[in-house]
Amino acid sequence: MSLAIVYTRALSGTQAPQVTVEVHVANGLPAFNIVGLPEAEVRESRERVRAALATSRFEFPQRRITVNLAPADLPKESGRFDLPIAVGILAATAQVPAKPLPQLEFAGELALDGELRAVRGALAMALATRESKRAFVVPTASAAEASLAPGAEILGARSLLEVCAHLCGREPLARWPRQVPQESLTGPDLRDVKGQLQARRALEIAAAGGHSLLMSGPPGTGKTLLATRLPGILPEMLDDEAVESAAILGLVRGFEPARFATRPFRSPHHSASAAALVGGGSTPRPGEISLAHHGVLFLDELPEFDRDVLEVLREPMESGRITISRAARQCDFPARFQLVAAMNPCPCGYLGDRHGRCHCTPGEVVRYRNRLSGPFIDRIDLHVEVLPLTPEELLASPPGEASAGVRERVRQARQRQLARQSCPNSMLHGDALDIHCSLAAQAAALARQAAERLQLSARAYHRLLRVARSIADLAGAGDIGATHVAEAVQYRRV
Repeated sequence: MSLAIVYTRALSGTQAPQVTVEVHVANGLPAFNIVGLPEAEVRESRERVRAALATSRFEFPQRRITVNLAPADLPKESGRFDLPIAVGILAATAQVPAKPLPQLEFAGELALDGELRAVRGALAMALATRESKRAFVVPTASAAEASLAPGAEILGARSLLEVCAHLCGREPLARWPRQVPQESLTGPDLRDVKGQLQARRALEIAAAGGHSLLMSGPPGTGKTLLATRLPGILPEMLDDEAVESAAILGLVRGFEPARFATRPFRSPHHSASAAALVGGGSTPRPGEISLAHHGVLFLDELPEFDRDVLEVLREPMESGRITISRAARQCDFPARFQLVAAMNPCPCGYLGDRHGRCHCTPGEVVRYRNRLSGPFIDRIDLHVEVLPLTPEELLASPPGEASAGVRERVRQARQRQLARQSCPNSMLHGDALDIHCSLAAQAAALARQAAERLQLSARAYHRLLRVARSIADLAGAGDIGATHVAEAVQYRRV
Protein backbone atom coordinates (compact mmCIF):
# COMPACT_ATOMS: atom_id res chain seq x y z
CA MET A 1 0.00 0.00 0.00
CA SER A 2 1.56 3.32 -1.06
CA LEU A 3 -0.98 5.53 0.73
CA ALA A 4 -1.71 5.59 4.45
CA ILE A 5 -4.07 7.77 6.47
CA VAL A 6 -3.37 8.53 10.14
CA TYR A 7 -5.38 10.76 12.50
CA THR A 8 -4.02 13.29 14.97
CA ARG A 9 -4.94 16.65 16.51
CA ALA A 10 -3.83 20.27 16.15
CA LEU A 11 -4.32 23.01 18.74
CA SER A 12 -6.30 26.19 18.13
CA GLY A 13 -6.85 27.98 21.40
CA THR A 14 -8.49 25.47 23.72
CA GLN A 15 -9.90 23.53 20.75
CA ALA A 16 -8.14 20.53 19.19
CA PRO A 17 -9.40 20.14 15.62
CA GLN A 18 -8.77 16.84 13.88
CA VAL A 19 -5.87 16.64 11.44
CA THR A 20 -5.67 13.89 8.82
CA VAL A 21 -2.10 12.89 8.02
CA GLU A 22 -1.98 11.50 4.48
CA VAL A 23 1.30 9.79 3.58
CA HIS A 24 1.99 8.87 -0.03
CA VAL A 25 5.10 6.94 -1.11
CA ALA A 26 5.75 6.93 -4.87
CA ASN A 27 8.52 6.08 -7.29
CA GLY A 28 10.90 8.85 -8.22
CA LEU A 29 13.93 10.66 -6.90
CA PRO A 30 14.22 10.39 -3.09
CA ALA A 31 12.42 13.32 -1.45
CA PHE A 32 10.51 14.01 1.75
CA ASN A 33 7.97 16.84 1.54
CA ILE A 34 5.46 17.99 4.16
CA VAL A 35 2.57 20.17 2.98
CA GLY A 36 -0.51 21.57 4.71
CA LEU A 37 0.69 24.84 6.28
CA PRO A 38 3.40 23.36 8.54
CA GLU A 39 5.45 25.68 10.73
CA ALA A 40 9.16 25.30 11.39
CA GLU A 41 8.82 22.66 14.12
CA VAL A 42 6.71 20.47 11.81
CA ARG A 43 9.06 20.86 8.85
CA GLU A 44 11.95 19.82 11.08
CA SER A 45 10.14 16.57 11.87
CA ARG A 46 11.52 15.17 8.58
CA GLU A 47 14.95 14.76 10.16
CA ARG A 48 13.61 13.47 13.48
CA VAL A 49 11.42 10.88 11.75
CA ARG A 50 14.23 9.77 9.43
CA ALA A 51 16.65 9.23 12.33
CA ALA A 52 14.03 7.58 14.58
CA LEU A 53 13.09 5.04 11.89
CA ALA A 54 16.73 4.20 11.22
CA THR A 55 17.68 3.75 14.90
CA SER A 56 14.54 1.67 15.48
CA ARG A 57 15.70 -0.77 12.74
CA PHE A 58 12.99 0.15 10.23
CA GLU A 59 13.62 0.82 6.59
CA PHE A 60 13.36 4.43 5.53
CA PRO A 61 12.11 4.35 1.91
CA GLN A 62 14.45 5.88 -0.63
CA ARG A 63 11.51 7.07 -2.69
CA ARG A 64 9.38 10.16 -3.07
CA ILE A 65 7.45 10.74 0.20
CA THR A 66 4.67 13.31 0.39
CA VAL A 67 2.97 14.05 3.70
CA ASN A 68 -0.21 16.13 3.59
CA LEU A 69 -1.62 17.57 6.81
CA ALA A 70 -5.29 18.27 6.18
CA PRO A 71 -7.11 20.62 6.42
CA ALA A 72 -4.54 22.63 4.50
CA ASP A 73 -5.66 26.05 5.81
CA LEU A 74 -5.15 25.16 9.50
CA PRO A 75 -1.69 26.11 10.80
CA LYS A 76 0.27 23.15 12.22
CA GLU A 77 2.92 23.68 14.90
CA SER A 78 5.04 21.77 17.46
CA GLY A 79 6.53 18.28 17.33
CA ARG A 80 3.32 16.38 18.10
CA PHE A 81 3.06 15.36 14.43
CA ASP A 82 6.29 13.30 14.52
CA LEU A 83 4.60 10.09 15.66
CA PRO A 84 1.66 10.12 13.21
CA ILE A 85 4.02 10.94 10.32
CA ALA A 86 6.33 8.06 11.25
CA VAL A 87 3.41 5.63 11.62
CA GLY A 88 2.05 6.79 8.27
CA ILE A 89 5.36 6.10 6.51
CA LEU A 90 5.57 2.63 8.06
CA ALA A 91 1.99 1.84 7.07
CA ALA A 92 2.43 3.19 3.53
CA THR A 93 5.47 0.92 3.05
CA ALA A 94 3.70 -2.11 4.61
CA GLN A 95 6.13 -2.35 7.52
CA VAL A 96 3.17 -2.20 9.94
CA PRO A 97 -0.47 -3.10 9.19
CA ALA A 98 -2.77 -0.22 8.28
CA LYS A 99 -5.96 -1.95 9.45
CA PRO A 100 -5.92 -0.63 13.08
CA LEU A 101 -5.27 3.01 12.06
CA PRO A 102 -8.92 4.14 11.63
CA GLN A 103 -9.58 3.34 15.31
CA LEU A 104 -6.58 5.29 16.65
CA GLU A 105 -5.25 8.83 16.95
CA PHE A 106 -1.59 9.61 17.57
CA ALA A 107 0.43 12.48 19.02
CA GLY A 108 4.05 12.48 20.13
CA GLU A 109 7.44 14.02 19.54
CA LEU A 110 10.18 11.61 18.50
CA ALA A 111 13.70 11.58 19.85
CA LEU A 112 16.41 10.51 17.41
CA ASP A 113 16.59 7.09 19.08
CA GLY A 114 12.85 6.48 18.65
CA GLU A 115 11.82 7.36 22.19
CA LEU A 116 8.66 9.43 22.63
CA ARG A 117 8.73 12.80 24.37
CA ALA A 118 5.89 14.66 26.06
CA VAL A 119 3.65 16.90 24.01
CA ARG A 120 1.92 20.15 24.88
CA GLY A 121 -1.86 20.18 25.18
CA ALA A 122 -2.37 16.44 25.76
CA LEU A 123 -5.53 16.95 27.83
CA ALA A 124 -7.11 19.33 25.32
CA MET A 125 -6.48 16.81 22.54
CA ALA A 126 -7.78 13.91 24.64
CA LEU A 127 -11.03 15.79 25.30
CA ALA A 128 -11.52 16.17 21.54
CA THR A 129 -10.90 12.48 20.81
CA ARG A 130 -14.02 11.50 22.73
CA GLU A 131 -16.20 12.74 19.87
CA SER A 132 -14.35 10.60 17.31
CA LYS A 133 -14.67 7.42 19.45
CA ARG A 134 -11.00 6.60 18.84
CA ALA A 135 -8.27 5.57 21.27
CA PHE A 136 -5.55 8.18 21.73
CA VAL A 137 -1.90 7.05 21.63
CA VAL A 138 0.42 9.47 23.46
CA PRO A 139 3.85 9.33 25.13
CA THR A 140 3.78 7.93 28.65
CA ALA A 141 5.11 11.29 29.86
CA SER A 142 1.81 12.86 28.72
CA ALA A 143 -0.51 9.93 29.44
CA ALA A 144 -1.30 10.94 33.03
CA GLU A 145 -2.44 14.37 31.85
CA ALA A 146 -4.42 13.02 28.90
CA SER A 147 -6.15 10.40 31.06
CA LEU A 148 -7.84 13.14 33.09
CA ALA A 149 -10.29 13.57 30.20
CA PRO A 150 -13.45 11.73 31.34
CA GLY A 151 -14.46 8.99 28.92
CA ALA A 152 -11.32 9.15 26.78
CA GLU A 153 -9.38 5.95 25.98
CA ILE A 154 -5.69 6.72 26.48
CA LEU A 155 -2.86 4.41 25.42
CA GLY A 156 0.60 5.34 26.67
CA ALA A 157 3.76 4.36 24.78
CA ARG A 158 7.42 4.91 25.58
CA SER A 159 8.80 4.53 22.08
CA LEU A 160 8.01 4.10 18.41
CA LEU A 161 8.77 0.39 18.74
CA GLU A 162 6.03 -0.02 21.37
CA VAL A 163 3.53 1.70 19.08
CA CYS A 164 4.47 -0.57 16.19
CA ALA A 165 4.23 -3.67 18.41
CA HIS A 166 0.70 -2.59 19.30
CA LEU A 167 -0.24 -2.10 15.64
CA CYS A 168 1.15 -5.55 14.80
CA GLY A 169 -0.83 -7.14 17.63
CA ARG A 170 2.25 -8.48 19.42
CA GLU A 171 2.24 -6.39 22.62
CA PRO A 172 -0.95 -4.32 22.91
CA LEU A 173 -0.63 -1.01 24.77
CA ALA A 174 -2.45 -0.98 28.09
CA ARG A 175 -5.22 1.53 28.63
CA TRP A 176 -4.04 4.30 30.95
CA PRO A 177 -6.41 4.63 33.93
CA ARG A 178 -7.88 7.96 34.99
CA GLN A 179 -6.12 8.78 38.24
CA VAL A 180 -7.68 11.79 39.95
CA PRO A 181 -6.01 12.90 43.23
CA GLN A 182 -8.32 12.23 46.15
CA GLU A 183 -7.53 15.58 47.76
CA SER A 184 -6.36 18.84 46.22
CA LEU A 185 -3.06 20.20 47.43
CA THR A 186 -3.34 22.69 50.27
CA GLY A 187 -1.53 26.00 50.34
CA PRO A 188 -0.67 28.54 53.04
CA ASP A 189 -3.10 28.73 55.95
CA LEU A 190 -5.08 31.81 56.91
CA ARG A 191 -4.14 31.06 60.51
CA ASP A 192 -0.80 32.74 59.83
CA VAL A 193 -2.51 36.16 59.57
CA LYS A 194 -2.76 37.98 62.89
CA GLY A 195 -5.22 40.79 63.37
CA GLN A 196 -6.54 42.49 60.20
CA LEU A 197 -10.10 41.42 60.98
CA GLN A 198 -11.69 43.63 58.33
CA ALA A 199 -9.33 42.40 55.61
CA ARG A 200 -9.94 38.79 56.63
CA ARG A 201 -13.68 39.43 56.46
CA ALA A 202 -13.35 40.97 52.99
CA LEU A 203 -11.32 37.95 51.88
CA GLU A 204 -14.05 35.60 53.11
CA ILE A 205 -16.77 37.56 51.30
CA ALA A 206 -14.69 37.58 48.11
CA ALA A 207 -14.26 33.80 48.33
CA ALA A 208 -17.95 33.20 49.02
CA GLY A 209 -19.23 35.12 46.00
CA GLY A 210 -16.26 34.95 43.64
CA HIS A 211 -15.73 38.71 43.91
CA SER A 212 -12.68 40.76 42.94
CA LEU A 213 -10.78 42.47 45.75
CA LEU A 214 -8.41 45.45 46.05
CA MET A 215 -6.33 45.88 49.22
CA SER A 216 -4.64 49.19 49.92
CA GLY A 217 -2.15 49.84 52.70
CA PRO A 218 1.46 50.57 53.65
CA PRO A 219 4.21 48.02 53.03
CA GLY A 220 4.39 45.12 55.46
CA THR A 221 0.76 45.14 56.57
CA GLY A 222 0.02 41.67 55.20
CA LYS A 223 -1.62 42.33 51.82
CA THR A 224 0.39 39.67 49.99
CA LEU A 225 0.05 37.33 52.97
CA LEU A 226 -3.74 37.61 52.74
CA ALA A 227 -3.85 37.20 48.97
CA THR A 228 -1.83 33.98 48.99
CA ARG A 229 -4.31 32.50 51.48
CA LEU A 230 -7.34 33.03 49.24
CA PRO A 231 -7.05 29.74 47.27
CA GLY A 232 -7.05 27.85 50.56
CA ILE A 233 -10.53 29.11 51.50
CA LEU A 234 -12.16 28.77 48.09
CA PRO A 235 -14.62 25.87 47.67
CA GLU A 236 -13.49 22.68 45.98
CA MET A 237 -13.41 22.73 42.20
CA LEU A 238 -16.10 20.85 40.35
CA ASP A 239 -14.82 18.14 38.02
CA ASP A 240 -15.71 20.15 34.90
CA GLU A 241 -13.90 23.20 36.31
CA ALA A 242 -10.83 21.14 37.16
CA VAL A 243 -10.69 19.64 33.65
CA GLU A 244 -11.05 23.08 32.02
CA SER A 245 -8.31 24.57 34.18
CA ALA A 246 -5.95 21.63 33.61
CA ALA A 247 -6.51 21.73 29.84
CA ILE A 248 -5.52 25.40 29.66
CA LEU A 249 -2.46 24.92 31.88
CA GLY A 250 -1.41 22.02 29.67
CA LEU A 251 -1.28 24.33 26.64
CA VAL A 252 1.87 25.96 28.03
CA ARG A 253 3.35 22.90 29.75
CA GLY A 254 2.37 24.42 33.07
CA PHE A 255 0.26 21.59 34.43
CA GLU A 256 1.20 18.84 36.87
CA PRO A 257 -1.32 15.98 37.23
CA ALA A 258 -0.76 15.98 41.00
CA ARG A 259 -2.23 19.52 41.11
CA PHE A 260 -5.47 18.49 39.41
CA ALA A 261 -8.49 20.13 41.10
CA THR A 262 -6.20 22.61 42.89
CA ARG A 263 -7.19 26.23 42.34
CA PRO A 264 -4.51 27.97 40.24
CA PHE A 265 -2.81 31.00 41.75
CA ARG A 266 -1.02 33.25 39.26
CA SER A 267 1.06 36.23 40.34
CA PRO A 268 2.74 37.95 37.36
CA HIS A 269 5.38 40.63 37.99
CA HIS A 270 4.37 44.23 37.37
CA SER A 271 6.74 44.34 34.39
CA ALA A 272 4.46 41.91 32.50
CA SER A 273 3.26 43.00 29.08
CA ALA A 274 -0.32 43.04 27.85
CA ALA A 275 0.34 39.90 25.78
CA ALA A 276 1.70 38.14 28.88
CA LEU A 277 -1.52 38.91 30.75
CA VAL A 278 -4.17 38.21 28.12
CA GLY A 279 -2.22 35.96 25.74
CA GLY A 280 -0.84 36.43 22.25
CA GLY A 281 1.89 35.45 19.84
CA SER A 282 1.82 34.55 16.16
CA THR A 283 0.44 31.21 17.33
CA PRO A 284 -1.85 32.48 20.12
CA ARG A 285 -1.08 31.10 23.56
CA PRO A 286 -3.07 31.71 26.75
CA GLY A 287 -1.97 34.49 29.07
CA GLU A 288 -2.04 34.79 32.84
CA ILE A 289 -5.76 35.57 32.99
CA SER A 290 -6.57 32.29 31.21
CA LEU A 291 -4.01 30.30 33.21
CA ALA A 292 -5.85 31.60 36.30
CA HIS A 293 -9.20 30.28 34.97
CA HIS A 294 -11.33 29.13 37.95
CA GLY A 295 -8.54 30.38 40.23
CA VAL A 296 -6.90 33.56 41.50
CA LEU A 297 -4.97 36.23 39.63
CA PHE A 298 -2.94 38.31 42.08
CA LEU A 299 -1.55 41.65 40.92
CA ASP A 300 0.83 43.04 43.53
CA GLU A 301 1.94 46.68 43.36
CA LEU A 302 -1.03 47.38 41.10
CA PRO A 303 -0.17 51.00 40.11
CA GLU A 304 3.29 49.85 38.97
CA PHE A 305 1.70 47.93 36.10
CA ASP A 306 1.59 49.85 32.86
CA ARG A 307 -1.81 51.51 32.55
CA ASP A 308 -2.37 50.11 29.06
CA VAL A 309 -1.69 46.62 30.43
CA LEU A 310 -4.38 46.97 33.11
CA GLU A 311 -6.89 48.35 30.63
CA VAL A 312 -6.87 45.10 28.65
CA LEU A 313 -8.33 43.37 31.74
CA ARG A 314 -11.55 45.35 31.64
CA GLU A 315 -13.38 43.24 29.06
CA PRO A 316 -12.42 39.76 30.37
CA MET A 317 -13.31 40.85 33.93
CA GLU A 318 -16.87 41.30 32.66
CA SER A 319 -17.19 38.51 30.11
CA GLY A 320 -14.94 35.78 31.51
CA ARG A 321 -13.40 35.20 28.08
CA ILE A 322 -10.70 36.71 25.89
CA THR A 323 -10.54 36.60 22.11
CA ILE A 324 -7.10 36.99 20.54
CA SER A 325 -7.31 38.09 16.92
CA ARG A 326 -4.53 37.96 14.40
CA ALA A 327 -4.57 38.62 10.66
CA ALA A 328 -4.67 34.92 9.78
CA ARG A 329 -6.45 33.37 12.77
CA GLN A 330 -8.52 33.97 15.87
CA CYS A 331 -8.44 32.08 19.17
CA ASP A 332 -10.84 32.20 22.09
CA PHE A 333 -9.69 31.41 25.64
CA PRO A 334 -11.77 31.23 28.84
CA ALA A 335 -10.70 33.66 31.57
CA ARG A 336 -13.09 33.32 34.52
CA PHE A 337 -10.50 34.42 37.08
CA GLN A 338 -10.87 36.03 40.50
CA LEU A 339 -8.82 39.22 40.65
CA VAL A 340 -7.03 40.15 43.87
CA ALA A 341 -4.84 43.25 43.80
CA ALA A 342 -2.68 45.11 46.29
CA MET A 343 -1.34 48.65 46.25
CA ASN A 344 0.30 51.26 48.43
CA PRO A 345 -1.62 54.46 49.27
CA CYS A 346 1.11 56.71 47.80
CA PRO A 347 4.47 56.44 45.99
CA CYS A 348 6.47 56.00 49.20
CA GLY A 349 3.75 53.81 50.74
CA TYR A 350 3.40 55.61 54.08
CA LEU A 351 0.55 58.04 53.53
CA GLY A 352 -1.23 58.60 56.85
CA ASP A 353 1.56 56.98 58.86
CA ARG A 354 1.39 57.84 62.54
CA HIS A 355 5.12 58.58 62.59
CA GLY A 356 4.97 61.01 59.69
CA ARG A 357 7.23 59.03 57.39
CA CYS A 358 5.34 60.10 54.25
CA HIS A 359 6.76 63.14 52.43
CA CYS A 360 4.76 62.79 49.21
CA THR A 361 3.10 65.94 47.94
CA PRO A 362 -0.64 65.95 47.18
CA GLY A 363 0.17 66.15 43.48
CA GLU A 364 2.38 63.07 43.66
CA VAL A 365 -0.35 61.14 45.46
CA VAL A 366 -2.93 62.13 42.84
CA ARG A 367 -0.64 61.16 39.95
CA TYR A 368 0.10 57.82 41.64
CA ARG A 369 -3.56 56.95 42.05
CA ASN A 370 -4.42 58.19 38.56
CA ARG A 371 -2.33 55.36 37.16
CA LEU A 372 -5.49 53.31 37.70
CA SER A 373 -8.39 54.38 35.51
CA GLY A 374 -11.87 54.92 36.86
CA PRO A 375 -13.47 52.22 34.66
CA PHE A 376 -10.92 49.66 35.88
CA ILE A 377 -11.42 50.52 39.58
CA ASP A 378 -15.18 50.51 39.03
CA ARG A 379 -15.00 46.83 38.06
CA ILE A 380 -13.51 45.74 41.41
CA ASP A 381 -16.18 44.60 43.86
CA LEU A 382 -14.45 44.97 47.22
CA HIS A 383 -12.10 47.76 48.33
CA VAL A 384 -10.48 47.40 51.74
CA GLU A 385 -7.80 49.33 53.57
CA VAL A 386 -5.21 47.20 55.36
CA LEU A 387 -3.83 49.26 58.24
CA PRO A 388 -0.52 48.56 60.01
CA LEU A 389 -0.47 46.96 63.45
CA THR A 390 1.68 48.32 66.26
CA PRO A 391 4.28 45.92 67.72
CA GLU A 392 2.12 45.63 70.83
CA GLU A 393 -0.97 44.73 68.80
CA LEU A 394 1.00 42.25 66.73
CA LEU A 395 2.42 40.46 69.78
CA ALA A 396 -0.91 40.46 71.60
CA SER A 397 -2.93 39.15 68.64
CA PRO A 398 -3.64 35.42 68.83
CA PRO A 399 -3.37 33.29 65.67
CA GLY A 400 -6.28 33.84 63.34
CA GLU A 401 -8.95 31.30 62.42
CA ALA A 402 -7.61 28.45 60.30
CA SER A 403 -8.46 28.20 56.61
CA ALA A 404 -10.48 25.01 57.16
CA GLY A 405 -13.15 26.76 59.23
CA VAL A 406 -13.45 29.70 56.86
CA ARG A 407 -13.55 27.36 53.88
CA GLU A 408 -16.49 25.47 55.33
CA ARG A 409 -18.53 28.69 55.68
CA VAL A 410 -17.56 29.67 52.16
CA ARG A 411 -18.53 26.25 50.84
CA GLN A 412 -21.97 26.46 52.45
CA ALA A 413 -22.52 29.96 51.07
CA ARG A 414 -21.47 28.86 47.59
CA GLN A 415 -23.81 25.85 47.75
CA ARG A 416 -26.70 28.20 48.53
CA GLN A 417 -25.83 30.24 45.45
CA LEU A 418 -25.57 27.23 43.15
CA ALA A 419 -28.84 25.81 44.43
CA ARG A 420 -30.60 29.16 44.02
CA GLN A 421 -29.19 30.49 40.74
CA SER A 422 -26.68 27.88 39.42
CA CYS A 423 -23.76 30.34 39.50
CA PRO A 424 -21.74 32.41 42.00
CA ASN A 425 -23.10 35.82 42.95
CA SER A 426 -20.37 37.61 41.00
CA MET A 427 -21.86 36.21 37.76
CA LEU A 428 -25.41 37.48 38.34
CA HIS A 429 -26.64 39.67 35.48
CA GLY A 430 -29.87 40.97 34.02
CA ASP A 431 -33.10 39.42 35.24
CA ALA A 432 -31.25 37.03 37.56
CA LEU A 433 -29.73 40.01 39.37
CA ASP A 434 -33.15 41.64 39.81
CA ILE A 435 -34.70 38.41 41.07
CA HIS A 436 -32.03 37.19 43.48
CA CYS A 437 -30.76 40.58 44.73
CA SER A 438 -34.12 42.21 45.39
CA LEU A 439 -34.16 44.44 48.49
CA ALA A 440 -36.76 45.12 51.14
CA ALA A 441 -37.88 48.73 51.66
CA GLN A 442 -35.35 49.60 54.39
CA ALA A 443 -32.43 47.92 52.61
CA ALA A 444 -33.41 49.55 49.28
CA ALA A 445 -33.52 52.98 50.87
CA LEU A 446 -30.07 52.48 52.38
CA ALA A 447 -28.62 51.26 49.06
CA ARG A 448 -30.16 54.20 47.19
CA GLN A 449 -28.78 56.68 49.72
CA ALA A 450 -25.30 55.13 49.50
CA ALA A 451 -25.38 55.24 45.70
CA GLU A 452 -26.22 58.95 45.74
CA ARG A 453 -23.62 59.92 48.34
CA LEU A 454 -20.82 57.83 46.84
CA GLN A 455 -21.88 58.71 43.28
CA LEU A 456 -21.85 55.08 42.25
CA SER A 457 -22.23 54.15 38.61
CA ALA A 458 -24.85 51.62 37.57
CA ARG A 459 -22.11 48.98 37.37
CA ALA A 460 -20.81 49.79 40.85
CA TYR A 461 -24.35 49.75 42.26
CA HIS A 462 -24.98 46.29 40.82
CA ARG A 463 -21.69 45.11 42.28
CA LEU A 464 -22.79 46.50 45.64
CA LEU A 465 -25.93 44.36 45.42
CA ARG A 466 -23.93 41.23 44.54
CA VAL A 467 -21.61 41.76 47.52
CA ALA A 468 -24.62 42.27 49.82
CA ARG A 469 -26.08 39.01 48.47
CA SER A 470 -22.83 37.18 49.34
CA ILE A 471 -22.84 38.66 52.85
CA ALA A 472 -26.40 37.45 53.31
CA ASP A 473 -25.45 33.99 52.07
CA LEU A 474 -22.59 33.79 54.57
CA ALA A 475 -25.09 34.66 57.30
CA GLY A 476 -27.53 32.04 56.01
CA ALA A 477 -30.18 34.71 55.36
CA GLY A 478 -32.73 34.23 52.63
CA ASP A 479 -33.27 37.96 52.02
CA ILE A 480 -30.81 40.84 51.81
CA GLY A 481 -31.26 43.01 54.89
CA ALA A 482 -30.17 46.53 55.73
CA THR A 483 -27.22 45.21 57.77
CA HIS A 484 -25.95 43.29 54.75
CA VAL A 485 -26.20 46.37 52.54
CA ALA A 486 -24.50 48.51 55.20
CA GLU A 487 -21.52 46.15 55.35
CA ALA A 488 -21.30 46.02 51.56
CA VAL A 489 -21.20 49.83 51.43
CA GLN A 490 -18.08 49.80 53.60
CA TYR A 491 -16.21 48.04 50.82
CA ARG A 492 -17.02 50.74 48.25
CA ARG A 493 -15.69 53.73 50.25
CA VAL A 494 -11.91 53.26 49.93
